[in-house]
Order: sequence, then structure tokens, then C-alpha cells
Amino acid sequence: MTLLRISEAARFLGVSDDSVRRWVASGRLSAHTDGTGRAAVDGVEVAQLVKDGNGNSKGNLNGTSDDGVPSSARNRFHGLVTDVVMDTVMAQVELQCGPFRVVSLMSAEAARDLGLEPGMPATAIVKATTVIVERMERTERTARADG
Repeated sequence: MTLLRISEAARFLGVSDDSVRRWVASGRLSAHTDGTGRAAVDGVEVAQLVKDGNGNSKGNLNGTSDDGVPSSARNRFHGLVTDVVMDTVMAQVELQCGPFRVVSLMSAEAARDLGLEPGMPATAIVKATTVIVERMERTERTARADG
């Protein structure tokens, strides 16, 4: 079993550390202690909360838009437009989606049609044929249930 520190779980769930502590106190997440004696929660339980949509993560895992329209795209990141660089043909649009910076290249026509400008809310919808996943190694902080 992989154990996550309270702060790590909070980051993945999109909530505060205090919210995770309250969920542990209420039994929503089970309490554990990691190898360093710090409070921790089960990574599988945190993953299930994210999948069930019970955290506060702004992603969308169920394949529907905010207005309920079905879509094959499963990855939606709500954020704020921070920059738009446009020439006559192409536009580069930068969004800050929680802790993530998402950059999209699109036609200048599409950016103009959407009226994209810094400071406005927008949603990045990602549909990719290839996504590379790297394992997050935690050196001295590695927390395993078996010590």
C-alpha cells in the first residue's frame, strides 16, 4: 500500500490540508502513519475519491462537458487565460489550471472567434493519442505501509 502525506493527498484532491484532516477524523479516509511517524492516508482511497469526483479537483473524468453534453474527451482543465500571442495565422494561448500551466496552439481565427484574452476563464480539453506517464519517486519521503 502506498501512503500519502496529508499535504500530498490535499494537492491531488484539490483541497486544503485541513480538509483532508477533517476527512480522516470523520472516517471518510482511513488514518495511517508513514515510516517517519507522520500522519498519512492510503493512496488507493485518495485515488477513489478523485475517480468518484468527491474531491475538489477541477478535472473531469466522466466524459461530459460542464453542461452535460457527452464527449469522448476525458481530460478537462478549468483555468484562467494568462497570455495570448497571436500572428495572422496561429495563436499560442496559455492557461493556468490550478497548479498546471497548459499551452495550446490554435488558429488565430479560432482564438479570435473565442475572444480569448488574459484574465478570462476557459477550459482546456485534452484528447491525446499518446500520454507519457512517469512515476513520481519520493526519495527520503517514500512512504510504504510495510515500513
